[in-house]
Amino acid sequence: MSAEDSDAKIRVVVAKPGLDGHDRGAKIIARALRDAGMEVIYTGLHQTPEQIVNTVIQEDADAVGLSILSGAHMTLVPRVMELLREQGVEDVVITVGGTIPAEDIPELRRLGVAEVFTPGSPTQAIVDFIRTAVHPDA
Repeated sequence: MSAEDSDAKIRVVVAKPGLDGHDRGAKIIARALRDAGMEVIYTGLHQTPEQIVNTVIQEDADAVGLSILSGAHMTLVPRVMELLREQGVEDVVITVGGTIPAEDIPELRRLGVAEVFTPGSPTQAIVDFIRTAVHPDA
């Protein structure tokens, strides 16, 4: 299987939980993932944790990118993680991006977030991380 074949199978849900109305970054990441050959499902603005988890399940996603600029990451991310566990979804790579204070990153990782990308993270680093996290043997 070539790297391109494995990329084509990666399905990523990009979600904007909460009341944050700024989605430019999420759209840039979604486009970068799509340009890298991944299938991207962008949920749009103002998604509840329940809506995000339902989308992850319905779309049989391999990875989820939560974009949060509102400062509500320590409320929204734990809820998404809890709902995923309740639904038995434990094989999805969860990433968080946005304005996340450095002191919150260890707690997000403890909750099961695979990686946190802060403003200025290169899009290629995000693409590479998701590709490697979803297909570590590719």
